[in-house]
Amino acid sequence: MAETDDVNLDEEEQTEEADQKKKKGGLGALLPTILKFAAIGLGALVFIVTVSVVTYMLMSRGGQSQTVIPENSPYMSTRPEYSTKNLGAPVRTSTKDEIPYSVVVDMRIAYDLNDNAANTELTSRTEELRDFVRSYFRNKTAAELQPENEGRLKRDIIELLNTRYLNVAKVRAIYFDQLDVMSSQ
Repeated sequence: MAETDDVNLDEEEQTEEADQKKKKGGLGALLPTILKFAAIGLGALVFIVTVSVVTYMLMSRGGQSQTVIPENSPYMSTRPEYSTKNLGAPVRTSTKDEIPYSVVVDMRIAYDLNDNAANTELTSRTEELRDFVRSYFRNKTAAELQPENEGRLKRDIIELLNTRYLNVAKVRAIYFDQLDVMSSQ
């Protein structure tokens, strides 16, 4: 029996040691876990603040705004003022219809106020511009020249003048003093 008593004593000692470890491990084992999560949270907070500060510094560095308001936007506070150039006497031509219509156009070209270079270029190219107007309206049909298409005609003329005909001057608007489409019959 002595042998069995020794085995029981060893088992009792082992169970007592295990109980002591369990009691000791309650708060003692929880503390490193709490510190680990606190360190992770603090690290994440430092990272987020650093990224936010760097981003703010880059964005507020200055420079031009990336938002561009178009000239014809309804959000502009004042309408821009332009100087205008008349092409002289009205231009007379006919349409490309099967039975041509007669077209009479008297228009003014608007450019930036006090832009002397634009004024000089438009004045020196008056005859070329008159020829452009004649050929432009000659290549249109009477249906394309209806009053409801006037805005499209103006945009098209501005684009053509700015991209193909003028070097320095930038046309900002077209004003028709007269745009008459009449049957030739």
